[in-house]
Amino acid sequence: MTADDSYHRLDDDDYPAYTMGRAAEMLGTTPSFLRALGDARLITPLRSAGGHRRYSRYQLRIAARARELVDQGTPVDAACRIIILEDQLEEAQRINAEHQRTHPTASQANVG
Repeated sequence: MTADDSYHRLDDDDYPAYTMGRAAEMLGTTPSFLRALGDARLITPLRSAGGHRRYSRYQLRIAARARELVDQGTPVDAACRIIILEDQLEEAQRINAEHQRTHPTASQANVG
């Protein structure tokens, strides 16, 4: 690995840079909370060569959203489902916007 490769990882939201303990500390939660998110299949941490869970910044943002919902009284499983649905809605809106850009006449014909 070169220095350039190492520097590139600093900008990579998907690079699994954080241990479970560090991730829990950053989120102000416990490792068991992160395990619960994994059990609910909201996030799947990568494993180090030694089998330890590693989290990316992207996964930490998802976990932070889950923590926000749980702190508001939402059960963990429900919070995970809400986040999955939010993600699906965002993806559908992105696809719809792209379709409207690439097929403007088809979109306008369906409006009227």
